Amino acid sequence: IEQILEDSKALEAETTATESKAQADYEAFVGKSNALIKSLQDAVTAKSKAIAAAKSDKADANADLESTVGELESLAEYEADLHAECDFVFKNFDVRQKARKQEMEAIQSAKAILSGSR
Repeated sequence: IEQILEDSKALEAETTATESKAQADYEAFVGKSNALIKSLQDAVTAKSKAIAAAKSDKADANADLESTVGELESLAEYEADLHAECDFVFKNFDVRQKARKQEMEAIQSAKAILSGSR
């Protein structure tokens, strides 16, 4: 019976030691798991903020793009109008030059007539 009591006490001590070690291992595992979960949650939060910032930047870039495209369209219209004006001036240059020459000749002729009558 003493042998059984000693074996029982030894088994109880061994079981208690094993249980204590298992409890310590479990607590370490839970601590590491909680730390890992916190770091992963922090990473998710940081990435969520980065995504929100990227979406905001994208929206700003799209607004800038629309503004720039509108400005380019406006400039293209202005260029077309200016081109039409230049084409008109260029097309009628000879006619206008001939008319100016006739005006100058008429003025000189009138000048000569007026100079001679004095």
